[in-house]
Amino acid sequence: MKIYQEDLDWAVSQGLITAEQANALWNALSVRNSERPQFNFANVTFYFGALIVISAMTWFMTLAWESFGGSGIFLLASIYALCFVLAGSNLWWRQEMKIPGGLLFTIAVSLTPLAIYGLQRTTGFWTQGDPGTYQDFYLWIKGSWFLMELGTIIAGLVAINFVRFPFLTAPIAFSLYFMSMDITPLLFGEKTYNWQLRLLVSLWFGIACIVVAYLVDIRTRRRDGDYSFWLYLFGLLAFWFGLTLMGDSNEFQKFLYCLINLGLMLLSVLLKRKVFIVFGGMGVFGYLGHLAYSVFQNAVLFPFALTVLGISMIYLGTLYQRNSRNIELFLERLLPDTVRRLLPRE
Repeated sequence: MKIYQEDLDWAVSQGLITAEQANALWNALSVRNSERPQFNFANVTFYFGALIVISAMTWFMTLAWESFGGSGIFLLASIYALCFVLAGSNLWWRQEMKIPGGLLFTIAVSLTPLAIYGLQRTTGFWTQGDPGTYQDFYLWIKGSWFLMELGTIIAGLVAINFVRFPFLTAPIAFSLYFMSMDITPLLFGEKTYNWQLRLLVSLWFGIACIVVAYLVDIRTRRRDGDYSFWLYLFGLLAFWFGLTLMGDSNEFQKFLYCLINLGLMLLSVLLKRKVFIVFGGMGVFGYLGHLAYSVFQNAVLFPFALTVLGISMIYLGTLYQRNSRNIELFLERLLPDTVRRLLPRE
């Protein structure tokens, strides 16, 4: 729940607090929330600048860097990372500028795969043969990228242990997502694995990532920083695309697919995570599209039935909104204490 100054003015008008108390409370809350991520010009420039630097050192890395050789790439990436760590330390601890300082630490972590690539290029040690240039890391699925991803995850975990900055989980989650694809040829051999096997590994890897995100979610308070968002996002990417691209051989399996996506939408309410309803909604609409264009292609009443269903859901939503607090209290009373403790905290 967000509090605006108008809310405090309303409390003053109702005689709940005095104007002096409202001003003191608003000033105290403003100071408390100053270091939390907010959508303002300063934070937009901080994050946008950090994304430009990360992109320059990752996706937009040109082939010209290959001319430095493996040792040169490793040395340059390490120097860059060290400079970002030193600058981030100064901003984080000395100047108390948490957001720009945390972003500099995130940039340093994002340089980890480049440094490991340079080291592997120098030593010639690859887990599954030479994978090609660094640019190929973001294009091709190969088992030889595994150590680069593992190193990034370890670097991110070490960094977040010292610097409690939620965005540090982004490179960790991104590397986990890439690992969900690159681990398949590493486990089953580059020539023996097939598309279905890769999708299956991606699905289970995504489930594991979502479970980890949930465990992080219930152990932290979101108002202190959302440390599980990126894990949820990339976990759902791996799970949902693995599930969706597997294909279904019969209508019953397609119906189960729809039920799973409805379950994701339910989880979005229980976990208070909008990202679940996005993926679940796409899955349900995909199933409805299948019904419209395949199963009930020539059924005149099918669009009307969907219209009635949609209007009914809107009506139920309005009823819920009017009585949401009573419904939530009723459901909370039904849930055992052990279950309530498993739900994330704001």
